[in-house]
Amino acid sequence: MDDRAELVELMSHYADIADLKEFDALPREVFTDELTLDFESVTGMPPMTVPLDDYVEVLRTSFGPFKATHHAITGHVVRISGDTATIHAHVRAEHWLPDEAAAGCWLVVGFYDNEAVRTPHGWRLTRVKLTAIHQENAPRLPAVVAG
Repeated sequence: MDDRAELVELMSHYADIADLKEFDALPREVFTDELTLDFESVTGMPPMTVPLDDYVEVLRTSFGPFKATHHAITGHVVRISGDTATIHAHVRAEHWLPDEAAAGCWLVVGFYDNEAVRTPHGWRLTRVKLTAIHQENAPRLPAVVAG
């Protein structure tokens, strides 16, 4: 598989972590052991660098309660320079709230501007940045959650 195709597939696996609630093996196929997260546009928290195991627990507690999520990530613009890459992509993420009385679902529309590195096991995301340009029905969020 060529690098661009592998990086686009990496973004699909990134979405699958939440959408399939696969919090065990898949994160290790997507992220480096330490990664930088920038979800300031959603959480209001500044970017931070965290160990992967800590982020996996945040993903598990953040996305586990949703009845379902669906992340459509499209329009990938991939730039590769040696063993590093940037990936700009559009995202529309829908999160169906666990409370049936809640109105609709939490919708996040925006862009990812991610960075990846080539490892002996393939490409891995080392930085994830979500810029939300529109949200509807935003719930109260735990410390770090990706749209």
